[in-house]
Amino acid sequence: MDRYEQVTELARRRGFMWPSFELYGGAAGFYDYGPLGARLKRRIEDIWRRFFVIGEGFAEIECPTIGIEEVFRASGHLSGFSDPLTECKECKEIYRADHLIKHIVEVPDALSAEEIYRVMKENDITCPECGGELSEVYEFNLMFRTAIGPGNRHPGYLRPETAQGMFINFQRLLRYYRDSLPFGAVQIGRSYRNEISPRQGVIRLREFSQAEAEVFIDPRNRRHPRFSEVKDIRLRLYSREAQERGQVEEMTVGEAVERGIIAHEILAYFVARTYEYLVAVGVDRERLRFRQHKADEMAHYAADCWDAEVLLDRLGWIEIVGIADRTDYDLRSHMALSKANLSVFVHYPEPVRRKRVAVKPDMKALGPRFKGRAKAIAEALQAMDLSDLKDDTIKVTVDGETYEIERSLVSVEEIEEEIRGEEVVPHVIEPSFGIDRILYTVLEHSYHEEPVEGETRVVLRFLPGISPVDVAVLPLMDKEELVEPARRLFDAFRRCGMLAEFDTSGSIGRRYRRNDEIGTPYCITVDYQTLEDGTVTVRDRDTMQQIRIREDRAVGVIRDLLSGALCFSEAGAPVKA
Repeated sequence: MDRYEQVTELARRRGFMWPSFELYGGAAGFYDYGPLGARLKRRIEDIWRRFFVIGEGFAEIECPTIGIEEVFRASGHLSGFSDPLTECKECKEIYRADHLIKHIVEVPDALSAEEIYRVMKENDITCPECGGELSEVYEFNLMFRTAIGPGNRHPGYLRPETAQGMFINFQRLLRYYRDSLPFGAVQIGRSYRNEISPRQGVIRLREFSQAEAEVFIDPRNRRHPRFSEVKDIRLRLYSREAQERGQVEEMTVGEAVERGIIAHEILAYFVARTYEYLVAVGVDRERLRFRQHKADEMAHYAADCWDAEVLLDRLGWIEIVGIADRTDYDLRSHMALSKANLSVFVHYPEPVRRKRVAVKPDMKALGPRFKGRAKAIAEALQAMDLSDLKDDTIKVTVDGETYEIERSLVSVEEIEEEIRGEEVVPHVIEPSFGIDRILYTVLEHSYHEEPVEGETRVVLRFLPGISPVDVAVLPLMDKEELVEPARRLFDAFRRCGMLAEFDTSGSIGRRYRRNDEIGTPYCITVDYQTLEDGTVTVRDRDTMQQIRIREDRAVGVIRDLLSGALCFSEAGAPVKA
């Protein structure tokens, strides 16, 4: 049994996650989170909010998971969000065509369907199942289609990402931020992709959770005011050049920007914050790297893109976060289809005086002559290039109709005007987090086995504040005189907002092992000495060391241990009564 199977088996047995619809045979690509998994997931999300909502001051919004067709036409998902498929002509099995040539082409997803099929034919690729002939490659759109209202008059789609809700609410978000750049919006929610053959547990799901931030910036300024806070963080970077050499480089964030490895300060800042977040939730920093997209795999609209990748035992290096400079692609796409103005007027620090050549039509002559059309004709003249105003007669087209204007009715003057700012379409920096993948990574990176007294002890070494259970209260035996004070202590923890468990089932040793397996950092045992002197035993998960403390100190001590204000060896130090 490899590590993936060990973690998955523990997760199912202990109530972290279960395959969905098991009662009816299940369906690939869907997972339920059990009691412990749901708690763990919420804690991972809450720490994400601590970093990006509280730490960065970004506004959290919540949008529908169903979108109307126009949204996905503007975003490009209707035309370009697809996977190349091929079907066996014999057994009818369907495959991702690009996956069949991964051993031949380094980046197969950069090829068109026709190019993939040509590579398949040239290399005699046949059905992996039966060896039959494979069909031509065709594109399959990954969005789930639905209908809004009765009939099919209003098609809709389950969103494949949370980002579009923040783009189409840009005008309202801009007003919320008092028409000032930069600003950020975030959303945590469900997304849906009709994956072809998801076979990697929660690594590839058809319904999954995303946490995304869209940071709208002034494209003329790519410096970050808080860059000094992260510039000395050391990261393992797998840049395009490093990938050519096959060797990861380690350097500071500041050095990566100075050397031009990461495009600019703002992108580098969010790469660094992503690193801090992942380490804070329990990703092993020694099994974490940031890989830059190669030129042939990067989206056409992106200026630079980095993936946070983690090393998993069975699956190798897997992407769990993408941090991209999406330029102004998204806002301009929605501007083009909606005809709404999604630009921002950016004020200069000081007004600037500029000279320019102005075209001035003679409205006293044009007004009586063209009446209601005079204003539109004048605006068309003002928009013309000076080179088009040289002839004695100027031809101008308005609403499909051409008019001839004498050159004498148009004057050209040099004027000086005060410019207070300009209209810009913001660029977007997007850190996008796959919460399900992060959760599995935390499980695998926290999983440890060690021999104890001739047995194998399994322990999830979650960081404090990540574990789905903060503390377990365990009466030494299931006897009323021990259960009653243990219940009082258990209730005290819950009243203080801690996630506590109460367990009387089995021997105390079995209960310790059970809590080790689910990652409970501290267990408190109420025994007969408690009845004599009011002290309880506190057991540390990682070291299995035990100390005794006064019962009335238990809540405060556990709170301080979880927050890091107190270390375990100090918790049992004698104090004055």
